[in-house]
Amino acid sequence: MEEAPDIEIEHPWPYLSEFFEVVERKNESFIFKCLLCLPQKHTISSFKNSPSNLKKHIEVKKAFKSLGKIQCPDSPSKRKAENPVPSTSRQLKLGETKIVNQTKVDNVVINFVIQSLQPFTVLEQPAFNALVQELQPNSRVMSRTTLRRKVEEGVQEMKRNIKQAMSSIEFIATTTDCWSARRRGFLGVTAHWVDPDSLKRCSVALACRRIKGPHTFDVLGSALNDIHCEFGIEKKIVRTTTDNGSNFIKAFREYGEQQQDENNNCASSETEEDACSDEDEQEEEGVDVDFIEVTPILMEDDGLQFQLPKHHRCACHLLNLVATVDAAKANSNDSYKRLSRSAFAKCSGLWNKTSRSSTASDIIEETCKIQLIRPNDTRWNSLFLSVERIVRIIKDEGEGALRTVCTALKLPITMGPLAKALNILQDETDVQMGWLLPTLTLLINKLERIHINSRYCKPLVDAVLEGLQKRFKDMMAEPEFIAAAILLPKFKTAWTSDENLLNLGLAYIKDHLEEERPHQSPGNGSSASDDDDFFSSMKKTHGQESVKQLEGYLASKVDNKEILQSYPAVCKLSLKINTALPASAACERLFSTAGLIFSPRRARLDARNFENQLLLKLNKKIF
Repeated sequence: MEEAPDIEIEHPWPYLSEFFEVVERKNESFIFKCLLCLPQKHTISSFKNSPSNLKKHIEVKKAFKSLGKIQCPDSPSKRKAENPVPSTSRQLKLGETKIVNQTKVDNVVINFVIQSLQPFTVLEQPAFNALVQELQPNSRVMSRTTLRRKVEEGVQEMKRNIKQAMSSIEFIATTTDCWSARRRGFLGVTAHWVDPDSLKRCSVALACRRIKGPHTFDVLGSALNDIHCEFGIEKKIVRTTTDNGSNFIKAFREYGEQQQDENNNCASSETEEDACSDEDEQEEEGVDVDFIEVTPILMEDDGLQFQLPKHHRCACHLLNLVATVDAAKANSNDSYKRLSRSAFAKCSGLWNKTSRSSTASDIIEETCKIQLIRPNDTRWNSLFLSVERIVRIIKDEGEGALRTVCTALKLPITMGPLAKALNILQDETDVQMGWLLPTLTLLINKLERIHINSRYCKPLVDAVLEGLQKRFKDMMAEPEFIAAAILLPKFKTAWTSDENLLNLGLAYIKDHLEEERPHQSPGNGSSASDDDDFFSSMKKTHGQESVKQLEGYLASKVDNKEILQSYPAVCKLSLKINTALPASAACERLFSTAGLIFSPRRARLDARNFENQLLLKLNKKIF
């Protein structure tokens, strides 16, 4: 019997014919012979509507380049995408290798070194070089010299970005502080502003500059002014927040904006008096005139070559002084003194025992289900948290768990509101200057309620209240701070019942609300404009439109910050007086990161290189 001739089966995907040959067709599927696997015979089955099995087989055979050259004019996906969009990143499949160019490798290495706080010597470690070579065989690791040069270039680019971002900002606040480590002194500066569109807080680190010699007021003032001028923000800063160091206080007293205004007033009055005396002398005859050399006087450095912005003392630093120095005055009461010393003596013994003996620490963890916290000598918060942990153990596990601690340990709970106030004011993301007075007012109210119900701690509460009154008296009566709280939708006028305080704040707001001036056409004469400017003092200090905006803002029940955008004049004033931070904790966080970079094993790190690494690390999230 004669065999039937073979019927040639048409290839369903001609663009794959150079890789696969059709063997047979079974119902809805095709059987293909792989030409890439020859001389081995390998068959693949594929459904008639999808060549995915064939493509996967090609990928396994690592024919990526050949596959990329294939054109698929008849592919359904090609017909749908008339204007193909560049493919986005996708997950790598088994056996696939991603090729990265040298520039990308260098950027990833720089990011790794900076963000993980690695020393530059990591580039010379064989293990790190082997890791890079294993991941990207065609790449190489840069040298330490190249890394330092690229870091320098990155810092310059980052500073340009910061300058560009702050160029459109009208109100900026700064924090500054001094830090010493490895026998070197540094001045840290951070900048903060509120984005006028989103009303979100933005923060950047500006500098951590080496200061040589003693940190006197004139050295700090000059260095701080240089940093402000470098970024072009010297005329935009509304306030600078520092701690209560005498050198910073004197620097702002001598060169600050407020002191400068007072000096100008004094100088003008002295000039008037001198002018009157000169006129009187001219009427007299026969008066001898003494000639003096004016060159040394003109060349004398009086500090007026620069001017610092308004100064604000860190509220958290003041609260720490209240909790330590002022609270110690409660020991003048004999009964409280005995109770306090007995309680804290037992606490100290417990902390010392657990920190020196691993056996004692294991017993504490087994009995109390939690470890103790040892206080830090430089931060009062740590003392509160340490005592709070002991009280928590007593509350959860019972007094039997720590019989060595008497029931008098309930004493430190009196300081709970003060610790919470510190935690609130230390924030730099959501907290603004308007949070200061509401926080202090609520703190005082809580302490007064504790005073009523307290049995043992009335002397402590009295000492803390007296300290708050002494250290924050001027701030709580400052009209600008009152207005700052009123212009925050979260508080408005609900944070106090003192009508006198609210009236001070409202008066400040009305006096400083800016009325939108109508646009003057070019055809108007200059004489009319000059006349308007001359008689402008006879006009009202605030326009009716701005007052209506203020009334609408106060009457609104909405308490989110976006409501400010509905009242432009109110929003602008709120940004101006709420841009500053009540505490300088942001600068202390800068030094915390600096301590991780400037470690004992990196004590020889160059000051410029150290600052560059720190700024790139801190400004990574924003720029």
